[in-house]
Amino acid sequence: MNEQLIEKITKMVVEKLQTNQAGAKESRMPVQIFNETPVGNRATEERPHQAAAGGVKFHNTVVRESKADHRPQALPKNSSSEQEKDHDQLADLRKKTPARIAVGRAGSRPKTSTWLQFRFDHAAAVDAVYGEVPEEILNRLDFFQTHSRVQDKEEYIRRPDLGRRLSDDSKRLVKEKCKHAPTVQVVASNGLSAKALEENLEDVYLSLEQSLNNLGIEMGTTFYVDKGRVALMDEIGEILQPDVVIILIGERPGLVSAESLSAYICYKPRIGTIEADRMVVSNIHKGGIPPVEAGAYLGTLIQKILKYEASGVSLVQKEG
Repeated sequence: MNEQLIEKITKMVVEKLQTNQAGAKESRMPVQIFNETPVGNRATEERPHQAAAGGVKFHNTVVRESKADHRPQALPKNSSSEQEKDHDQLADLRKKTPARIAVGRAGSRPKTSTWLQFRFDHAAAVDAVYGEVPEEILNRLDFFQTHSRVQDKEEYIRRPDLGRRLSDDSKRLVKEKCKHAPTVQVVASNGLSAKALEENLEDVYLSLEQSLNNLGIEMGTTFYVDKGRVALMDEIGEILQPDVVIILIGERPGLVSAESLSAYICYKPRIGTIEADRMVVSNIHKGGIPPVEAGAYLGTLIQKILKYEASGVSLVQKEG
């Protein structure tokens, strides 16, 4: 190969490389290096070192915590007039309901007084279910006692069906002692609250008896069924054939009242009667419908049932 040509090509390559290196030095920019990027409300202070030859600068960042950043934010305070207004509104709400509202708390727990009242009301509800109606009340009202097919309270809670039927001995007793085919047959039962009968039965029954007498409506022989259910009236209707059966029974107790009584009424109930044919007047106690007032109202309601010969939904339809 021609030596002169080789030398010429080599010279051109060297000149080209030198030209590229010179251009790179002129376009090189200073580089700034930071240890970290400031985060949140942290303030940073830069302290540059003496730059070395070549134009490269290194920076350290010193992080300083701002004392004001960690101060708790002050919550806006309501004025005294706004606080008084809120207090009055809560007091007004508490007057309108026996429910536990605006009772406050101690940390994440109820206040001691609130918790103790809750425990007291719960114990009262348990006592109402497992209690017994005092015999002196039944004796004063001259009620004889019968039993459903339930053996004890535990079975009563587990087997509602057994509470809807009389025991065999009680059936015979009812047939022997009760008037057959009366206009109105009244029955009392402790149901889920013996306390309800203890507190309200006497006033309700005597008021109802007086109301029916004033209206000239015949009553049958009233009796008491221990551990009965509402649908017990169907079997009683089959046995005695009355026009109307009304059962005064203890309601399921709650944490507000454990002594609430209900009155279920049905026109000519028989086994297989549907629930839509029954009527109920509930919440009969000193904090709800007064017992004496409830008894008087039940008399007028029975009068209406006899007039239209229907109860429940059928009565509403016939009344128009």
